[in-house]
Amino acid sequence: MLLAQRLNTGVIIIVGLGNPGRRYTGTRHNIGFDIIDALAKKHKIKVKSLRHKSLVGKGIICGHPVYLLKPLTYMNLSGEAVHRIVKHCRENEKERLIVVADDINLEPGRIRIRAKGSDGGHKGLKSIIAQLGHQTFIRMRIGVGSAPPGEDVVGHVLGGFTGADGKTMRECIERAVSAVECIIAEGVDSAMNKYN
Repeated sequence: MLLAQRLNTGVIIIVGLGNPGRRYTGTRHNIGFDIIDALAKKHKIKVKSLRHKSLVGKGIICGHPVYLLKPLTYMNLSGEAVHRIVKHCRENEKERLIVVADDINLEPGRIRIRAKGSDGGHKGLKSIIAQLGHQTFIRMRIGVGSAPPGEDVVGHVLGGFTGADGKTMRECIERAVSAVECIIAEGVDSAMNKYN
């Protein structure tokens, strides 16, 4: 059975990784939160319910029921929130979980979708893999660019986008929303062909 067909029943869980609190708003590390916010706005889903160590919203995207999730555990413990909602939904996360995260190894605005894979050094993904006990779930990596020579990586990811990168990332968020919709409506293979 094609993945696109499997996404036609049950609840799809879409998780954007980031850190809670105003000081992290608009930072590179919070691009996952930004994409959840954009999905919520477009599809009129309120992501305000405090459950599963997260802000959660339930709605419909492309005709399918979804949960939108913004973990409040801080990035390095994202797996705690993801594990809780997966257990609550009793869904097969290998087919019905989509995680959106930043990636410093991709140039700003680049999207890379995979049906499975390693954490690639991302501590949020590492936490999710540890909590679920496997690495077979859909993930969408969003390029935020590497730190300039001499700049600390932590400082870089906790900084905001400036200049041309700001415009690039605004456009990227729109494309990422379309890519999530494509995964839901057509399957991950189609989305990889169109957006990678």
